[in-house]
Amino acid sequence: MLDRIKLGLNYLLPKKWLTELAGWGASKRAGWLTKAVIDLFVRYYKVDMSEAQKPDTATYRTFNDFFVRPLRDDARPIDADPNLLVLPADGAISQLGRIDGDSIFQAKGHFYSLESLLAGNYQLADKFRDGEFATTYLAPRDYHRVHMPCNGILREMIYVPGDLFSVNPLTAQNVPNLFARNERVICYFDTEFGPMVQILVGATIVGSIETAWSGTVTPPRQGVIKRWTWPGAEEEGAVVLLKGQEMGRFKLGSTVINLFAPGKVQLVESLAAGSKTQLGQPLAIALQKTDADTVLQHQ
Repeated sequence: MLDRIKLGLNYLLPKKWLTELAGWGASKRAGWLTKAVIDLFVRYYKVDMSEAQKPDTATYRTFNDFFVRPLRDDARPIDADPNLLVLPADGAISQLGRIDGDSIFQAKGHFYSLESLLAGNYQLADKFRDGEFATTYLAPRDYHRVHMPCNGILREMIYVPGDLFSVNPLTAQNVPNLFARNERVICYFDTEFGPMVQILVGATIVGSIETAWSGTVTPPRQGVIKRWTWPGAEEEGAVVLLKGQEMGRFKLGSTVINLFAPGKVQLVESLAAGSKTQLGQPLAIALQKTDADTVLQHQ
């Protein structure tokens, strides 16, 4: 019964208004009140503040500052094996595996299409048909910065407006096409492991999605698809990110989806739906590398 109520609220509540209100409140400096809210959050969600660069909650001027808190430099060692791609975020695996043609597994009884996830961009979708995917859910207690699984050259970013359903396990199991209907930021990279997409999915109360190269992508929420492109690695204005480097962050929420081309990587066998994830630990093993490896070594 409680699950039915939660699901019903996802459809009935004014999610965009609540999200904007939460984003407004989380950005405000309210002194003792801000600290009280942070302390309550830390206790309720059992946040491990010993990993943070600033473990004292009094040092955070806003709730947002706390929520995107950086960790100690030694808190998340990045696996240095050049043939390994690493997990991009703390959290838990929602689902992962092979993309069956154009079909991606969401949860029992639910699939969504690769093309719809990529906002109808069939040319981009063609690169990942029959490839591999991994969906990582970030719970409220988790570290909410997202990092690179491998070296990458940013080529395209697409902002896709959409719904703001919660993206927790309950909604993933019950809301059809959840990730293809929610707001999201699609980031396409050239890598030494072939093309890779890393998608930051919005959700209820996710006040903001940011990237390392462009700052805040959303809000504002204008209801139109936006697209940006960048040049190759050897051209002026290129954006090159290294394995383990921060690429984006959520101010509350959410989910990260990775897409890999067919025949390029093999997801590690130790990961399965429900597996806890920690930034920097193995995600996939290289099956084949491309010439992008040589280009990246020159950066």
